[in-house]
Amino acid sequence: MGRRASKPEPEFDRELDDLPPDLRWREWMGRVEAVIFAAPAPVGRDVLQKFVGRACNLDLIIDDIRAELHGRPYDLVAVAGGWQHRTKSHFGAAIRAALRVEAKRALSQPELSALLAIGYFQPVTRRELSNIFGQEVSRDLIANLRAAGFIGAGPRSPQPGAPATYVTTDGFLSAFGFASLRDLPDLEALEDAGLLDKAALRDGPLPSPLLDD
Repeated sequence: MGRRASKPEPEFDRELDDLPPDLRWREWMGRVEAVIFAAPAPVGRDVLQKFVGRACNLDLIIDDIRAELHGRPYDLVAVAGGWQHRTKSHFGAAIRAALRVEAKRALSQPELSALLAIGYFQPVTRRELSNIFGQEVSRDLIANLRAAGFIGAGPRSPQPGAPATYVTTDGFLSAFGFASLRDLPDLEALEDAGLLDKAALRDGPLPSPLLDD
């Protein structure tokens, strides 16, 4: 006896035209929040737009969800080009104690400075990073940032020998709560904090800052 043909899946109804406007909006809110909640990584606009009507303003949906989360121990944040539920930092100690999760090792000052420089000048070589800081950026430091998931390999540099370049990852954006590289601190602020020397940036060939595009 032959296998019974499976029934086709019903077409997903994005528009919800059979619902009154207020219930339609609530359903769209529920879909967006459910998808973000279930996803293991930040969810981008292109994905969320598939579950709401063509005329739906996704930014207003996100605003309404955030408003309903006011006073809750978690929030909906824009990070790494998408949205993700994040527990508020105030409750970090309680979560680590309850789940016996060890806090991650904090970056050293040289690691943090190199990571920010990569964020601004990517793709950038290790030699170019050394020029920025006026001292050698070690291979071990680069290896630590790669192991932490903050940087990855970029395209080979057109310089003689085609040295490796480095770029930041979505893991970097996610860990620091940046929606995109445009959220990086202003270079003037970094100079005031002693993290970068703008005068050093003018010495030797360096790529143009990405944020100036």
